[in-house]
Amino acid sequence: MPKSNDGAAAESEAVPLLDLSKPSSPISFPIKTLQDLKSRSYFDSFHFQFNRSTVPLRRNSDGLPNRPRVLVCHDMKGGYVDDKWIQGCENEAGYAIWHWYLMDVFVYFSHSLVTLPPPCWTNTAHRHGVKVLGTFITEWDEGKATCKEMLATKESAQLYAERLAELSTALGFDGWLINIENEIDEEKIPNLKEFVSHLTKVLHLSSPGALVIWYDSVTIHGELKWQDRLTEKNKPFFDICDGIFMNYTWKESFPKLSAEVAGDRKFDVYMGIDVFGRGSFGGGQWTVNAALDLLKENNVSTAIFAPGWVYETAQPPNFHTAQNKWWSLVEKSWGIVQTYPQVLPFYSDFNQGFGHHVSLEGRQLSDAPWYNISCQSLQPLLEFNEDNKDTIQVTVDAREASYNGGGNISFKGKLEGDAYFTGRLFKSHLPLASSPITVSYSVKSDETSKLGILLSFSSPSHETKSILVMPQEPIQRFNDMFLQCLATLSRTVSEWTVHETSLAMDGHTLTEISAFCYRSENPTKKPEYVALLGHISIKNHVQLHQKLDSLPPVSSWVIEAHNAELVPSNSGSKILRVKLEWKQKHLEDSVFPRYNVYAEIVKSTDQRSRKVLEKPRSETVFLGTAHVPAYYVSEMVVESDVKGVSFVVQACAEDGSWKKLDDSPNLLVELEGLSSKDLS
Repeated sequence: MPKSNDGAAAESEAVPLLDLSKPSSPISFPIKTLQDLKSRSYFDSFHFQFNRSTVPLRRNSDGLPNRPRVLVCHDMKGGYVDDKWIQGCENEAGYAIWHWYLMDVFVYFSHSLVTLPPPCWTNTAHRHGVKVLGTFITEWDEGKATCKEMLATKESAQLYAERLAELSTALGFDGWLINIENEIDEEKIPNLKEFVSHLTKVLHLSSPGALVIWYDSVTIHGELKWQDRLTEKNKPFFDICDGIFMNYTWKESFPKLSAEVAGDRKFDVYMGIDVFGRGSFGGGQWTVNAALDLLKENNVSTAIFAPGWVYETAQPPNFHTAQNKWWSLVEKSWGIVQTYPQVLPFYSDFNQGFGHHVSLEGRQLSDAPWYNISCQSLQPLLEFNEDNKDTIQVTVDAREASYNGGGNISFKGKLEGDAYFTGRLFKSHLPLASSPITVSYSVKSDETSKLGILLSFSSPSHETKSILVMPQEPIQRFNDMFLQCLATLSRTVSEWTVHETSLAMDGHTLTEISAFCYRSENPTKKPEYVALLGHISIKNHVQLHQKLDSLPPVSSWVIEAHNAELVPSNSGSKILRVKLEWKQKHLEDSVFPRYNVYAEIVKSTDQRSRKVLEKPRSETVFLGTAHVPAYYVSEMVVESDVKGVSFVVQACAEDGSWKKLDDSPNLLVELEGLSSKDLS
């Protein structure tokens, strides 16, 4: 496995040196020793609860598709950089991926013994139907000593396999990449095989659909000798797990030879490509498509290592553009492998997991920069085109105003006269029943820039039909182009216009969702076109009427504060630290994918007169977002005259709706006499 760039190891050690059993800002971290793995000490850490992924793998994604697949192995500066901060951080320029529709499996990789994926990656990958694997790696002399201990007996091999299976099941990710990159005493090879086979068996029982992938490194004779293809020296490992990740220095004939050896399991052979190009066929980088084309031609799968090359090497002109350009090479070679939506309700506000503000229904909650990939919503499949400078430029924009979250899709350019522009948003496979569906979307634009939603359907007889959903106005000029043009009902919400309409397409399948840009008839202004798309939502009529308001009231919630303490700060004020936990009575698990957490400053606990620090225009301060039913307030500055802080937890549903703050559970934490003891 190629090593990370210089300095990466230092970055990977950036996990703060602290007592992991004590409260602190929640972080993700690896397990570095066999003793820590064996003792299960990870489960005793304060951070375990926060590290659980709460987004299940999207339906219809349990098994791997019977076709060549794309595995992406993430290696970013040694791992655990900005993504280790579970509740997010302020680096809006942190690394993210939003091209999930081009991959089947995502591996989080570092050079620590047990690499546990930060939950932000599992949450957003699962949302898009992509499986997530952690990494178990041994290297160099230390790795050889580790393997000697782990493989001492058949029973010890089984024990450590069971520890790994327990971790992935408890944290909600989908299995392991096993990377043994050191020599193994040949007499211990049977125990190594037992480790791999037992891990595979236990995982399949505890988590159906989980994967164990073997890395092509040590051979069946215990030699550290990369084969670069499937041979009799590595196939015994391949035979007892779910796939093999081939080393990168393969030759042109190796994919075909590997496919022949694999037989019916040729799609379980993932030929490695190092994006940095170190010895890879085709050179990686901007010629990565050379290797991808060859692999697709030979009907095997691919394992793309370190796509963060674009970010780490600061490819011009900027990360966002370079990232879209690089992944467009993957799409041209391999095609789209994930389609969504496949079920209702469908909702996206195009949030990429970072931004410069946070909004809710067009109202800005925060103007602070932020990074939290768990917040990423279903991503549009925007087409990258460097040559469309004379027409509409389509980008996800985290700087412009947002309807919800911190992103939108920006459409900017020129449209002359009756010209129009269509831009792909989503490729879907959504069978529709007899119940009508309601389509809604929000737009912010100038007076003459109009934006509709174009829906493409396949009939039971495989005929293609298109329906244009558009704002209310004369629409005769488009009537001959589509099966139907539906005018929307519109309402204004915080400078955004929300459009909504209903339609019935019983027995049809929704196959594509596109934006339709056009200008009002007889525009008097210049042909500049500017429109922002804030969100899109599709629900059936049953879901439309299942509002959050109909769910159990505030009285059904329990919210508690633990580990509360008030410590002096250098400025003379004080810092409040407290862990909040909540649940609905009589329910073991959380039923919401996300919660917004707010604070209200209380000056007098008797009269409950309130004043909010730094935000006088609002009674509430937005603190952040939680994806588990817990949130740790780590550095809340309170002035000496503050008597208490009331925390409010706002549940947000999968369909983009949310509880009103007045109907949300809240808890007053009184500061007088506060110590580090739990509050109840």
